Amino acid sequence: MSKSDPRDIDEDAILKGLSPEEIDQLEYELQEMDPENAMLPAGFRQRDQTKKTATGAFDRDALLDHLEKEALEHPDRDDLVPFTGEKKGTAFVPKAGAGKIPDSEQITLEPELEEALRNASDAEMCDIAAILGMYTLMSNKQYYDALGGVGTIVNTEGINSVVKPDEFKIFPEEPPNTTNVEDTLSRIQKNDSGLDDVNLNNIPDIPIPTLKGVFDAMKSNTHVQYLSIAATRSNDPVALAIAEMLKVNKQLISLNIESNFITNEGMMAIVKAMASNSTLAELKIDNQRQKLGDSVEMEIATMLENNNSIVKFGYHFTQQGPRARAGIAITRNNDFIRQQRVG
Repeated sequence: MSKSDPRDIDEDAILKGLSPEEIDQLEYELQEMDPENAMLPAGFRQRDQTKKTATGAFDRDALLDHLEKEALEHPDRDDLVPFTGEKKGTAFVPKAGAGKIPDSEQITLEPELEEALRNASDAEMCDIAAILGMYTLMSNKQYYDALGGVGTIVNTEGINSVVKPDEFKIFPEEPPNTTNVEDTLSRIQKNDSGLDDVNLNNIPDIPIPTLKGVFDAMKSNTHVQYLSIAATRSNDPVALAIAEMLKVNKQLISLNIESNFITNEGMMAIVKAMASNSTLAELKIDNQRQKLGDSVEMEIATMLENNNSIVKFGYHFTQQGPRARAGIAITRNNDFIRQQRVG
């Protein structure tokens, strides 16, 4: 008996013969789940299991009151071993002479040196310890300060200060980005000659259509040279708009898309679009939500080898091979620019 060819099966006829319940069950079984991907919402990591009908009205306050009442009425469990406060064992008694250096290990110094050490201040003792290499008696800062000082006592606090941590430096927080996104988009669309630097960094609530509109407008803009959208929650649709822009824009010099949600597919489109771009000198793509993968890194290395304009590239490679190839390509481009400038 010959087996039937799976290609001869009429799927449409089979689907038409299924009942609504069977269709729902089929859709439930065909759902693609990724339980290991912690970055996906719960609805994409496990199937919906909440289709049971409610058994009755749920009163949250009544349930909490019931649980509290049960806890108060439940008797405390008796300890298996009652606490009496009795101390067991014998108290530690140090041996006579404990902590004293044996006579065989004691060092006898010259009278002048003995007197100098006896009269030395804590600051002087700290510098002497550093010179003798006793770095465990002081902090790193004290140790290197003592080695760097010539003829002067630099550790004025002495050895006792090693228990104090280095002073904590407080750096002021970066002020929020006050760029008016809609006004900036309008100026890009109008090709405003006074706008050559667009910085939308750290503005998390920019709508995706607006970000796509920025790069659509950049296709015909001839004045903007620096464009940065770091930490704007940009995703693959934005990356595809960037790729289309890079194919036609001949004015942009620097592009920063770091710290966003672009996946390997969106980044691959940007990298391949660079084959049509010969003006971009700086490209930063690091710190995306997920790793770009080996294939993207290999494509990046190939792109840099075939590109003569990029002299600054911001990305931390995970593979040694692409990292080395990219480094050689960037060094070559910088040498070429230097030779043109000198020549």
